[in-house]
This record gives sequence, structure tokens and C-alpha cells, in this order.
Amino acid sequence: MMGLCEGGNELPGYVKAIYFVSRCLIVAEEVSLSGGQAVQRVRLLEELENPGYNSGILDNDLIEYYQLLAEKGDVQAQVGLGQLHYQGGRGVQQDHQRALHYFLQAADAGNPIAMAFLGKIYLEGSDIVKQDNDTAYKYFKKAADLGNPVGQSGLGLMYLYGKGVDKDYGKALKYFSQAADQGWVDGQLQLGNMYFSGLGVRRDYKLANKYFSLASQSGHVLAFYNLAQMHATGTGMMRSCPTAVELFKNVAERGKWGEKLMEAHIHYREGRLDEAFVTYTLLAELGYEVAQSNAAFLLDKGDVSLFLEQDVFVRALMYWGRAAAQGYSAAQVKLGDYHYYGLGTPVDYEMAATHYRLASEQQHNAQAMFNLGYMHEQGLGMQQDIHLAKRCYDMAAETSADAKVPVALALMKLSLLFSMKYVQESRWQEWLLLFNLDQSLGPNWDLYLITTLVGLLGIVVYFRRPQPQ
Repeated sequence: MMGLCEGGNELPGYVKAIYFVSRCLIVAEEVSLSGGQAVQRVRLLEELENPGYNSGILDNDLIEYYQLLAEKGDVQAQVGLGQLHYQGGRGVQQDHQRALHYFLQAADAGNPIAMAFLGKIYLEGSDIVKQDNDTAYKYFKKAADLGNPVGQSGLGLMYLYGKGVDKDYGKALKYFSQAADQGWVDGQLQLGNMYFSGLGVRRDYKLANKYFSLASQSGHVLAFYNLAQMHATGTGMMRSCPTAVELFKNVAERGKWGEKLMEAHIHYREGRLDEAFVTYTLLAELGYEVAQSNAAFLLDKGDVSLFLEQDVFVRALMYWGRAAAQGYSAAQVKLGDYHYYGLGTPVDYEMAATHYRLASEQQHNAQAMFNLGYMHEQGLGMQQDIHLAKRCYDMAAETSADAKVPVALALMKLSLLFSMKYVQESRWQEWLLLFNLDQSLGPNWDLYLITTLVGLLGIVVYFRRPQPQ
């Protein structure tokens, strides 16, 4: 442990590494074949501003609808509900009893996915289902024979560790390869483990990294953990402590304490805002970026009654800053807004522009680009530059379709300002002299103009008169 991601003699980085690794070890030991319970991250700011924002939380009415379909024999509904209760998440608690109920119904109808998940349930065992290798093998084999990757991966795992069958690395490699070729995350993870440890194959860290990376794209906790170990020790790749810490953090946040995120969101939806804030602040101190931004959001909206009015924006600014430091672009924009309007801090246009520029350049945030354009247009915190303002507005419109209408209005205003500036800078007095009609046409120029207009009117009336039949 002493050599893990030491960054010179800087104690904070060293302590941070030990802290993440210790939490990761706890999470990794608790992860089963299911890949761990899903942790739902709901951003309150995006949920409010975007009506189409998909938080992933299922409404009770929708769940009841699927339950009705399942009871009527809809196999797809049975499989979906079985997976939902087996994995947990999306506002649904883990419940292996109900998962077993739905999977048994779908398996009796010949569904290979349900068979494979029944194999996983019996292979793992739980308080609900007694661990049984023979039953697990039976279901895995049925599913694998039907070409299901979950069943293939399950068989590979049984041959890899000799659970209920003789240990056979060759068969394990074959089944894992079949599952990985179909994109199944467990097959990719176990292939990575075999190449990393040289089990039945020649040790190959590049292939191990490839399969761990593929599994991590599907969110498997152990894939993140294994990649973090490789980056931390420089195994098969260049050593990178920042990457290792980010990966370890991803693992650490998937522990059971992450369930508090859903608890806080339930408080929020039920109107217990102070309780939601307290839970979010607890998780914010543990380093959850979503919790930091949500705590700041509640303070920003004035939904928290625990502090004096003058302290609210100061605390919100602190949490927005922490979330922005972890790469959340909306929080970076909020920091710019707070410095622009002087919320919790003195008005500082230069600092506001700095935060907008960071969000624009690093996270390509359309709102930040638009705000930068406005500050260039008005010369706030920087030299006034209409050309740079137009460039920022155009970039915002290209980045987000939602920005097209406000950008169009801003560009119309900008064109008007540009025209006015052009007239002011041009020799407008000389242009007015050219249009001095008294000198050009004489004192009776108004009679000439009226005669011309009457003639034009007569021509129009002539051509628009009714034609004879």
C-alpha cells in the first residue's frame, strides 16, 4: 500500500489514495455476479430545467402496469420485472424473492434470459434461495444451448472455479469468449481476469486491459476496480495515479452508502426538503459530485430553512465550486452566475467570464458560450468585441438546438448594434448632404415627388381594373 499512487511527498494525495482504496476493497468484496446494486444519480437541476430529462426512476403506475402484464403471461414483462428486482435501482429495491418468482414464470415459457438469471440466482445463493450448483448448472446449460450469453458466461464461471463441475480453463475460455463476442459484460470481465492472471492462456496485459475496458463501459464495478489497479501499479500500461484515483472513486461511490442518494431524492419528491438537504450534504462530504450539486441546488432555490438568509448563497457557492471541480459543467456555469450577480460573493465580471470560459472550452457548455457572447457584446470583464460576441453566439447555436432561438434574437440585436456603430463611425454628415433635396432638385422637389407618386398610382389602377368579358 505504501507504494500505491504516491505523488511525491504530498500527504493529501496519499491519504486520498488510501481512503479510496480502502472503500473500494469493501465494495469489491461485496460485488456478486450481478455486478452490484445499481446506484441512481438524479440531478435536481436537470430534472427541473429539462422536462424531457430521464432520471431513470420508474413511476409506480408504470411498474403496476408491467406487473399486470406479467400476471397475464407476458414473458417480456416477466423478464423485465425479474431483472429489475434482481439488480435493484430505478426506484425499485432489490428483492430476490420477487425476481425468482418472475424468472420462474418466464423460464417455464422457454425464455433463455430467465433461465440464465435463474442460474445466477442459484449459483450465488441468498437468504431467499439456497445455493445449489447443480440447479445453477442446469439453468445455465439450457440458456447456453439456446445461444444466450448470460448462460454461456455462467457456465464459464462454473468451469473456471470448479463449482459443481471439474475445473477446466479451456471450457471456461470458450464460454467466456462466446459471451464476450455477444457483448455480455460478465464474459468480458472474466476474459480480462483470465488474461491478466494467465489462467489457461498466456498472460497478456494488453488483452486484459481491452476486456476490462469493455466491461467498464457497461458499468461493471469489478472492471473499474481492476483497471484502477492496473493504472495505479503501471501494469501493462503507463502508470497514471490521477486515472487510478478517478477509477477508485467510481468504485467507492457504488457501495451500499450510495443508496442514500435515492433516499435523499425520495425526501425531495415528497416535499421533505430539509431532510433531503441533510442527506445530500452527508454524501457531498463523502465526495459525491451529484450530491454536491443537488445540495447547492436546494440552497439556490431557497428550499432550505436551516440557515440565515445571508449564509445561504455562501454555502451554495461552496457546493457549486466542489461540483465544478469534479467536472460538472452546469456547476461551472453557476459559479459564473454567482460572480456575475454577486451572490455569496462580490460582483466580479472577470471571474464570471473565467468560469464561463472554462465551461465553454472544457465541457462545451452552450449556456456558457452564450453568456460569454453577451459579456463580449457588453464589454463586461473584458474588452468589448462584437465579432467575438457573434462567434460565441454561433458556437452556442451549433452546440445545442435549444440555443438556436435565443441566439437568433441575440444576433438580430447584435446586427442592429453593429449597424448603429457603423453609421456613427462613418462620415454620415457627408451622406446627408448628398440627400439634400433642396440643392439637388430645387425648392419644388415636393411637387415632383407627388407627381411621380400619382403617376405610379394611376398605372397600378389601370392594370388592376376589371377586364371586359
